[in-house]
Amino acid sequence: MAFAPPYILCFFVLFLILLCSSTAQTQSNISLGSSLTALDNNLSWQSQSGDFAFGFQKIRKDGFLLAIWFNKIPQRTIVWSANGNNLVQEGSKVELTGSGLVLSDTTGNPIWNSSIAGAGVAYGAMLDTGNFVLANKNPANLWQSFGEPTDTLLPTQTLVQGMRIIARGSQLTFNQSGFISLEAQNGTILSIISSSANSTQDFYQRAILEYDGVFRQYIYPKSNGQSSNGGNMSWIQSSTSIRSDICTSSAEETGGGACGFNSYCKLEDDNRPKCYCPAGYAAIDPNDSMRGCKPSFEAQSCDEGSTDAEHFDFEIMESTSWPLGDYEHFQEATKDCCKEACLSYCFCALVIFNNIGECWKKRSPFSNGMVNPSDSVGTNAFIKIRKDNSTSGSTAITKIHNEESYTDA
Repeated sequence: MAFAPPYILCFFVLFLILLCSSTAQTQSNISLGSSLTALDNNLSWQSQSGDFAFGFQKIRKDGFLLAIWFNKIPQRTIVWSANGNNLVQEGSKVELTGSGLVLSDTTGNPIWNSSIAGAGVAYGAMLDTGNFVLANKNPANLWQSFGEPTDTLLPTQTLVQGMRIIARGSQLTFNQSGFISLEAQNGTILSIISSSANSTQDFYQRAILEYDGVFRQYIYPKSNGQSSNGGNMSWIQSSTSIRSDICTSSAEETGGGACGFNSYCKLEDDNRPKCYCPAGYAAIDPNDSMRGCKPSFEAQSCDEGSTDAEHFDFEIMESTSWPLGDYEHFQEATKDCCKEACLSYCFCALVIFNNIGECWKKRSPFSNGMVNPSDSVGTNAFIKIRKDNSTSGSTAITKIHNEESYTDA
């Protein structure tokens, strides 16, 4: 796809409070030869304020993640991780050397490093911004975790051209009051992506690309204690986060859509998409929302002279569609004629019909399934399923569990 502007674009965070000022970071330097071992002792390298920590966080009984996290909140929410987000065994070690950070497994074999060309590292430091840096004697930063983001952005972090953030489980910068915006290299703001009226003086902030492909901004009060309703404090989605209906915006000519083949996507009240299987279908993998669904009944016979069509009927799904990928389109049709056209053709899996007499026939696997409550022409889907299905226990709609990341919002 051609990109018209001749200048190089970068994502940046515009901090309103410190728009024209800069502040020095106080830090506790980490000397060469220092190391941390993946154990249950919770030892870490902390920032000056203690807001952030670098070290091993136990994720599962048999695995640790080398990471940076918010250190003063009970959730210890991870904002960066090393080694491609892969877990290591208890007893693995990270050491600060003259060539940078080196992560070794339990046998001493190096499995990840901070990839600094040459030597010259004099010390490391965990900054109060959540950035872990390696510097030389000058001092000048030779490497920083902000330069290798994972799925999360923090205030003051910049994502420049060539960088990317990747949601965990699949395959944009900001500041104290925070506009997240798209900026040209000459400083011109091209587009406001997200903004927040919450100061980093009172709130921890993070922005994360989540499993569903939606970029969200969260805040967490720095004050101690409980929330106003008496419960424990937790991350709150900012009201100014990007609110994208991934269900209706991700339809493409190829691929399965937001939730995979033979499934459909619905945006719930919390603005998060959920994946479901239609009646007569079951999840391929109940723990993976992107794998799609499979029929739980025997397909219609295509043998010449077969009367198998009389063993099938339709389940109606209102305001639901599987756009694109249709192999036949009728106009000025009736609902009954639309359904009959599908029954009489063994490869037809469903039909889409609306109030203006349009009929679309779909074959399996069908893609881009979505519920669209704003539909204005009465679009309904009719799923063809076997009446007496001896292979499926139930034709109830099946919800697919969303894939979980290591830390909850």
